[in-house]
Amino acid sequence: MKYFLTFILVIVGFSIYSQNKQVLYNFSELPQTLLLNPGAETNYKLHVGVPLLSGISGEFGSSGFTLSDLFLSDNRSINNKVSDVISKLNVRDHIKFHSQVEVLNGGYRFDDKTYFSFGLYEEIDGILYLPKDVIKLFMEGNSAYLNQSFSASQILYKLDFIGVLHFGVTKKINEKLTVGGRFKIYSSALNLESSNNSGTLTTANGINNIYTHYLDNININFRTSGLVDSATDKYIEDGSAYLKNTFLGSNLGVGFDFGLTYHIDKQLEFSASILDFGFIKHKKNVKTTTIEGNFIFEGIDLTFNANNGTNYWGDLDQRFRDELPTRETQETYISWRPTKLNAALKYSFGEKRSKYCYDNTYKDFYTNAIGVQLYSVFRPLSPLLALTGFYEKSFSKKIHAKVTYTIDDYSLYNIGAGISMQFGKVNFYGVVDNIAQFNDITSANNLSFQLGFNIIFN
Repeated sequence: MKYFLTFILVIVGFSIYSQNKQVLYNFSELPQTLLLNPGAETNYKLHVGVPLLSGISGEFGSSGFTLSDLFLSDNRSINNKVSDVISKLNVRDHIKFHSQVEVLNGGYRFDDKTYFSFGLYEEIDGILYLPKDVIKLFMEGNSAYLNQSFSASQILYKLDFIGVLHFGVTKKINEKLTVGGRFKIYSSALNLESSNNSGTLTTANGINNIYTHYLDNININFRTSGLVDSATDKYIEDGSAYLKNTFLGSNLGVGFDFGLTYHIDKQLEFSASILDFGFIKHKKNVKTTTIEGNFIFEGIDLTFNANNGTNYWGDLDQRFRDELPTRETQETYISWRPTKLNAALKYSFGEKRSKYCYDNTYKDFYTNAIGVQLYSVFRPLSPLLALTGFYEKSFSKKIHAKVTYTIDDYSLYNIGAGISMQFGKVNFYGVVDNIAQFNDITSANNLSFQLGFNIIFN
């Protein structure tokens, strides 16, 4: 439970930021779109991201409740609000967050058909499934729920703080098809996770006391990497140590991205990508805590004996340790990255214009486009899906805008917007999501943003 509470504190501490960047995906040939689809088309010779400012993104999402459900001024007590929220939760409700900062980002054209891109970014990604039974037990106790079992299987979460060093290649096969791939080296600074837990707590009327508590088939695990120093068994409190481990630290992994863009005809385009197909092997500062067993507790039957005092609490504690032992190990383990899938169909129309290309030629483009995008990310319990409709508008060769309407686990009316502008060789882009909730963000289930600066040489 200590590690579970630590994870809760981490969420509260960040209290920010999932990773469906539907506005940014295949938008206006921005360099950052290569991170969402390494097979996206490029139309420049070279790009350099402004260090630490080329790509900043964050998103926070919650299903099952919003902040206004707990803190709205409506003359109801906080206890009643919490009880109402708990009663509405189901096993799939969760809190998720994602933030990403590009430390370095660059790319250059090798030849007319090949573009290389590379960089380093740091990422925080986490998801916590809300354990309704555990929350109810802590908030309301178990006396009101006789003969009802509280399940430990609902304890399910994962948090990663990593650095990602990457190198990608985009290859134009012919006028219709462009493909790409990206190789990634993950360096984990922090991992907290717990999954595949089982067991129940049940309270019934007792025989020798008022109640009897049954802990049946308990099997709970908490895995951490980077949180506890293996040599001293103490928490690592130096923030610089975490940042240092995001660059080729001791807990490394590899991953791959794949993508393509295919022109069905001059106006109809299909694109798709698979991102973060990979894993991390954790072997340093690793600690796995496992609690396993059965335990029956009927309370303490106090008796008075002046000549022979009994250490009731000590005896209970020893019995608990014997029947429900806690085992701690430093065994290495592997965590899988949350693989993401994108697929989009775009139809371009409107005025036909030309723009200057890297090879001293001109490329035709249309000023308008509409389309649909499907997004999925694999999470511990089940994939999370999002369906987006979008409209793109090119006001000039240097100014582009995009508006999206997304349906996902958090909202049926998520409206997003983005703009990309280029002044000389300096490009700026900004994206916001869930615009309809800006007047009352406490009632929003999902909020996100992306922004950055690049220097682009055509």
